[in-house]
Amino acid sequence: MAYHNAQQVYLRNQYETASPAELTLQLYNGAIRFLGQAREAIERQEIETANDRLHRTQDIIQELMLTLDTSVNVGRQLEALYDYMLFRLTQANVKKDAAVVEEVTGLLTELRDAWKEVVKYARQQASVEAGL
Repeated sequence: MAYHNAQQVYLRNQYETASPAELTLQLYNGAIRFLGQAREAIERQEIETANDRLHRTQDIIQELMLTLDTSVNVGRQLEALYDYMLFRLTQANVKKDAAVVEEVTGLLTELRDAWKEVVKYARQQASVEAGL
């Protein structure tokens, strides 16, 4: 029980101290994790679990959409990509199609990996500005 409480405190601190860029990275990681669980649930024919994990992923993608600045081209492009992912996840959920889940996982992984580089660069810039 003490371990579980310590883990919850650690995770809460991780979210509370994260920069907006790091929070976005955590959202990507969470979506990818849920998609992996959804794919496994589909393969085991655990329909309720698959449905839950796909819905959680859709919630995360919708949250990512809320953070977009659609006044710039890249924001509009990401919005269209997120919208496509939501559509595909709905199809995956209706058909319980693991291949579609893999497709969206690939797209999110590419975005996550690119975002990791953004976070890494931002950290380096912060260190340079701080004189470290």
